[in-house]
Amino acid sequence: MNWLYELFFGEGASVPHIFVVYTFVIAFGGLLGKIKVKGVSLGVTFVLFVGLLMGHLGVKIDAEALSLLKDFGLALFVYAMGLQVGPGFFSTFRRGGVRLNLLALGYVLLGVAVMLGLYMLMSDRVEFPMMMGIMHGAVTDTPGLGAAVEALKVIGYNGMPIGLGYAVAYPVGILGLMFAIILLRFILRVDIDKENEEIRRRAAEDAVDLSRMSIRVTNSNLDGKTVAECVKLIGRKYVISRLFDNGNFIVPASGTVIHCDDVMLVVTAKADAKTVLAFLGKIDNSVEWKDEDATMVSRRIVVTRSEINGKSLSSLKLRNVFGVNITRVNRSGVDLVASPDLVLQVGDKVMVVGPLEAVKKAEKMLGDTLKRLRNPHIVSLFFGVFAGVIVGCMPVYLPGMPMPVRLGLAGGPLLVSILVGRFGYKAKLISYTTQSANLMLREIGLCFFLASLGIDAGGSFVPALTEGGGILWVGLAFFITVVPALVVGVLAYKLLKMNYSTVIGLLAGSSNSSSALAYATQAVGNDTPTVAYTTVYPLTMFLRIVAAQLLILLMM
Repeated sequence: MNWLYELFFGEGASVPHIFVVYTFVIAFGGLLGKIKVKGVSLGVTFVLFVGLLMGHLGVKIDAEALSLLKDFGLALFVYAMGLQVGPGFFSTFRRGGVRLNLLALGYVLLGVAVMLGLYMLMSDRVEFPMMMGIMHGAVTDTPGLGAAVEALKVIGYNGMPIGLGYAVAYPVGILGLMFAIILLRFILRVDIDKENEEIRRRAAEDAVDLSRMSIRVTNSNLDGKTVAECVKLIGRKYVISRLFDNGNFIVPASGTVIHCDDVMLVVTAKADAKTVLAFLGKIDNSVEWKDEDATMVSRRIVVTRSEINGKSLSSLKLRNVFGVNITRVNRSGVDLVASPDLVLQVGDKVMVVGPLEAVKKAEKMLGDTLKRLRNPHIVSLFFGVFAGVIVGCMPVYLPGMPMPVRLGLAGGPLLVSILVGRFGYKAKLISYTTQSANLMLREIGLCFFLASLGIDAGGSFVPALTEGGGILWVGLAFFITVVPALVVGVLAYKLLKMNYSTVIGLLAGSSNSSSALAYATQAVGNDTPTVAYTTVYPLTMFLRIVAAQLLILLMM
């Protein structure tokens, strides 16, 4: 069995040795990550702990191979993350998202302030790089940790691996945030049942109950006017789905001329139905509309035709050509407002509303052929990673800084992926990946990064816990997690009058904690935390990556 021992504990430069160690660490880490205690799991982060165990047992990997796999995994993970959050990154600053993102910014800055305050008090016992590792573990922020590791490499840091602090603080970050969520509920005296009832009431008020009417035009003031002019005159929202004119059924466009005695099939909100009817004419059910004309359907269509990539909604003229409306656009799990200037991309899921036959025609135009999406766009993917690495290595000279700032292998790919996800269509790049493919890329990259961190730091982990102040690190992580959460939570609830469900979703998103989000959603029994989470997550992830490098360059 010596061969098996050599395969695990032999020379670090052996290719079979590297393969065996990494596959073992990732496989068993992933297996342990499926274990849940009361619905909470550390997930893929267990790869880090298995790597620490292997490193503690004496497993060594060639330094150059370990650095290569760690950096490649980090770049791939961050780029895939950026592709997921990028499409909705800019839209999160609209409407209510501004207030949430400002609170998230305050949360990040307050966490940094708490960390710096603790460092000033404990600088004789904890080095600043290790404090950075503790902070990123306390907010379960792996991309930020990667950025910090990159920045330390640039300045030539050779001290204790900061992954140790991250590993100790990570469980505290998950449990500490859950503790803060529970404590906030008691401090604020939140009545979950009452709040859920209020959320349901508001949702019911916002829901549109449609009314469909067959109306004969009797208003002589409308004779000779176009559909667009008629809609503007009344100031109420309604759609003329079909028009019966001189024995012909037609799908009206915005320029279609209306005449007295035309019969139209109108769709409007029930609240506006009486006003619209009084303005247009009178009910006339003498026209026998076809079933497909009388039946308004809504269907989610996936954009799969490459010809549609980069075109705005207004340029497609779906309302004029087919008589349908697009009400929502979902991109990478993020809902976007279907404004006329919104640019569609391959992989977008659009909600199309209109008569059945018209929706079918729009479906053919947009594609909806899922087979086209199964083919991976390797060129776009690796071109984006390539560009991200170039941008990450580009020096940026800032006044007063002792050396140029670089975004590194975390910030560069993240920035490029956000831009590709938003503007890639202009360069004919199709950035779409299926949710499962994106998740696979992220998990592979993250696993290689965490396994490398664990193997590299494993030999120092136990001494750091027993002799290097590991218990102190736990206490520091608890303060960094809980204090900002309580301050921002009380501020949002008391002063800004946000509901508790939104507040805890904001905290989970600002801490990059999917585990806390799962707990929060289960605790309140509604999906409001998820909305807040997805609103602030892109910005906070980007801020933490940039802040990690700036802090190290300023403080080291």
